[in-house]
Amino acid sequence: MTAADDAAIAPGRSVGPTSEFSLFFRVKPGEAAPLRAALTSLQDTPGYRPGDYGITIQTIHEARFVLFDDDTRLAFITSFDGPWEAYMDDFFTSGPTLALFDAVFNHVEGYEGLPDVAAVRSFVLGAEQGAAAYARNYGGTVKEIRKAQRVNAAFQAVLDHPQAAEALQHPALQPLLDEAAD
Repeated sequence: MTAADDAAIAPGRSVGPTSEFSLFFRVKPGEAAPLRAALTSLQDTPGYRPGDYGITIQTIHEARFVLFDDDTRLAFITSFDGPWEAYMDDFFTSGPTLALFDAVFNHVEGYEGLPDVAAVRSFVLGAEQGAAAYARNYGGTVKEIRKAQRVNAAFQAVLDHPQAAEALQHPALQPLLDEAAD
């Protein structure tokens, strides 16, 4: 599939630099328990464990798998920054991520598996459904948010420094101090 083909399937909604991406599958009969085990294994993988914040594809804001309809259906729902083509390239060239998803997708109908990345790409894109509505409660890309977190941590360290009180008396720093007070 080419980038032009991907553009025809691209997610339906974006807010600023971020787009939503949702996939829906039918679980193979009798595969709910092994699928749950594969999802547990994915959740226990470094970068995907709660609190790790190191998902291989650095443009992803969040991602979730949801089993529904009595474990007969599976949804994968995420949002990402940047162009659709770059996200698709990251996904399909990320060996570790692709291997984790392969272990999950093996339990859904129509999946032929690796090593045929072109077939996996076609399968994934065929399961995509654009959202009818999409909203975000914050601006910024993952990169910008992570930088803001680092800047905040550094500023908090300055506030904790014993010699900071004198330096922080300058009126130009008052907006930062007001914000830090929250």
